[in-house]
Amino acid sequence: MTVEPTSIPDVLLLKPKVFSDSRGYFFESYNHNTLKLLGIDITFVQDNESFSKKGVIRGLHYQLSPYAQTKLVRVINGNILDIAVDIRKNSPTFGKYVGIELSDDNKYQLLIPKGFAHGFVVLSEFAIVTYKCDQYYKPEADRGIRFNDPEIGIDWIIPTEQAIVSAKDNIHPALKDADLNFFYTSTY
Repeated sequence: MTVEPTSIPDVLLLKPKVFSDSRGYFFESYNHNTLKLLGIDITFVQDNESFSKKGVIRGLHYQLSPYAQTKLVRVINGNILDIAVDIRKNSPTFGKYVGIELSDDNKYQLLIPKGFAHGFVVLSEFAIVTYKCDQYYKPEADRGIRFNDPEIGIDWIIPTEQAIVSAKDNIHPALKDADLNFFYTSTY
């Protein structure tokens, strides 16, 4: 596995070594010891999975500290644009985002640390997305930011008027009005 920093260095792109032959493929999607050797020492406690149709935007979600979650996101089937928005006060990249295409074809994974809001849009006919979390879900800490906040300016690839968005995600506040309690420190 290789690890590459993205345009926001604390968000990491993980590329597994894939072994393919006439039968199909095999790859190790997660190994705690391998990541630890690469400088990533995180203990995950919960796995989540979603199925979504083309055009669905999920996000932008996060949990307040002390329940903030580091997420390791991958696509089992389909193709998404995965988004991580820096919401750490005093960060040099506050309000900026990283957008990485994850698919069942490239098998990339995105490691999104605490202090980032997360979302994605489905680009294929459907997508099955799974992600590991290092904290349990706490409804009272659940927060969000409006997916189409013009101050962030995310290019979701699809026209936002064609997006399928939940009622909950449609009423999240803009970043400037969001409930935030994160402060910048380098993650790794």
